[in-house]
Amino acid sequence: MAGHGAEEHPHGADRLCEAGDRVYSRAVRRGRVPRRDAEPVPCLLELALLHPDPDDMDWLVPTSPQEVMTRLLRGVYDEVSASQRRVGSAVAAFEWYAGLGGRVPAAAATEGTAIRVLDGLARIQAAMDEATEACTTEVLTVQPGGIRREHELSEGLHRALALRGRGVRMRDLYTHVARHGQGLLNYLELMGDAVEARTLDEVIDRLILFDRTVAFIPANADRTMALELRHPGLVAYLVTVFERLWRLALPLTAPLPDTGIEGISHRERSIAALLAEGHQDAVIAERLGISVRTCRAHIARLSETLGAASRTQLGVRIAQVGLDGPPRPAASVSLADRESPTAR
Repeated sequence: MAGHGAEEHPHGADRLCEAGDRVYSRAVRRGRVPRRDAEPVPCLLELALLHPDPDDMDWLVPTSPQEVMTRLLRGVYDEVSASQRRVGSAVAAFEWYAGLGGRVPAAAATEGTAIRVLDGLARIQAAMDEATEACTTEVLTVQPGGIRREHELSEGLHRALALRGRGVRMRDLYTHVARHGQGLLNYLELMGDAVEARTLDEVIDRLILFDRTVAFIPANADRTMALELRHPGLVAYLVTVFERLWRLALPLTAPLPDTGIEGISHRERSIAALLAEGHQDAVIAERLGISVRTCRAHIARLSETLGAASRTQLGVRIAQVGLDGPPRPAASVSLADRESPTAR
C-alpha cells in the first residue's frame, strides 16, 4: 500500500508505533484481525508480529507476546556476547602492538600516550593511585571471579575510602557467586550509598574506569601486567560495554530470578547454557566464579534432575527443556510437561 512503507515506521518490536500497538493488542485479545486492519501498519508484518491465518488468508493471527519477549531477550544477549568478544579481541590486539613498542622512537613513548603498558604490580598500584587522586565524579568497575577474599577487598580499600570522602560515586559489577561472600557485604556496608553493586551470571575480565577518561584492563593472564587506556574512543567503547552489562545485571539486594523450570536452580541453568555451548568443566567454573569441584557437583545434580545417564544425554535433555539459551520469560513448567516421548 503506497505511502505506508517501513520508512514511516522506523522502530523495532521493542517500541511499536501507536497504530501498531492498537492493532497488535486487538489481535492478541481477539485471536486474529482482518488483513485490511493491518494495511496502515505494515510494521507488524515486517516484524513478524502478525502472520497470515493458514485457515483463512483474509485474516492475520498474532505472534504470542511470550515469543516476542524471547526474541528481544535473545537479541540483547547476543549483542552483549558480541561486545564481550570484541573486548577480548581488542586486548589481544593491544598486546601485539605493545610488543612493537621497542620500534617506536623514544620521543613518542611518553607518559601521556593513549595506551600505556604497566609491567609489575608496583607500577599498576602507582598508576591506580594516581588515577584515584585525579578522579572527581565516578568510578565503574567489573570484578570477575567468585567470592572476593578479604585481602583482595582490603588492597584497594584506601582508594575507595578516599573516593567516598570526595563524593565520588562508584558502581561495581560482580558475578552472582560473589553475593555469598561476607567480605563483600562488609565492604558495601562500610561504603554506604557511595557504592552501588549489581551481579550477573558472567562478566567480562577486570575493568576499572575513572571519570570515563582513563581505564585499566589486564594485559596478561596472571594480571601482573595491565593496560592504562586514555584514548577517548577506546574508553568510550568500554563505558558502553559496562553500561549494557549494568542494565542486564541485578541489584545485589534483589533475588535471583526463577529459572521457570521446576527443580532447576539459577546456577544450574547458567551451567546448562555453558554446557550446551560445548565448554569444559574448568572453563565453566572460571566463567561463573566457582571451583571446578562445585561445578561438577552442580552438573551431577543437573543430570539427576533431568534424568540423564551420560554427558551426551545431558546435552540432549538440556536442549529439550530449553536450558540451552538465555532465560525465557514464560511461566514455570515442570519437566514432565516438557518431556518428549523419545526422552523417556
